Amino acid sequence: MTQRILGARLDDFLLVDDDDIDRARRLLATHAHTLAEGAGAAALAGALARRDARAEARGPIGVIVSGGNADDRELASLA
Repeated sequence: MTQRILGARLDDFLLVDDDDIDRARRLLATHAHTLAEGAGAAALAGALARRDARAEARGPIGVIVSGGNADDRELASLA
């Protein structure tokens, strides 16, 4: 049911893997000084993957980033 609802309302969606998410988390930590949990960095990972797949730029984008559920192990993995 969820996929049917999303399919009717979304133009597209993108799957990212754990490596993409880890790269996004490190980018957020080093450039934006923002600590994000894995799921919180998934939107940025998708935006970066989309950017890498297409040469043309479409202008500024915004992503929602969260980090409230990051545990010690997740935070240590950024080092």
